[in-house]
Amino acid sequence: MAGLYFEEFEPGMVIDHPTRRTVTEADNTLFSVMTLNLAPLHLDAEYSKNSIYGQRLVNSLFILGLVSGITVPETTQGTTLGNLGFEQIKFPKPVFHGDTIHVQTKIEAKRESKSRNDSGIVTFRHLGINQRDEVVCDALRVGLMMKRPAEQA
Repeated sequence: MAGLYFEEFEPGMVIDHPTRRTVTEADNTLFSVMTLNLAPLHLDAEYSKNSIYGQRLVNSLFILGLVSGITVPETTQGTTLGNLGFEQIKFPKPVFHGDTIHVQTKIEAKRESKSRNDSGIVTFRHLGINQRDEVVCDALRVGLMMKRPAEQA
């Protein structure tokens, strides 16, 4: 499914994304090393045994990227002009190797662009949810979305 145009989003709309992803040790290790986040909570099993979780945590920025990425096909693929930013990001529960993440998007708000007549601004709330139905990522994101081209209206 292609992304949606500005006109297709309505506040209160909920999208349950069909893609799920099981997070692996390789995901966590590669992402942490590539981004130079060498925190032992992500990489050192022996160190992490003595943490409050008793095991390694998956890098939260990987989770944010995963949650954001899962939303693309049903929301912004081919219809976004840019990500304007994240206003709020929370990680209320940890993610561990082997957890499976699915995502729900809620449309919080939308408004016309003040500087462009071909687009509008949509506020998305992306919820990353694990296999135990616990929210592991809650991200409020703002995107600049294309309006439907005149020939398609």
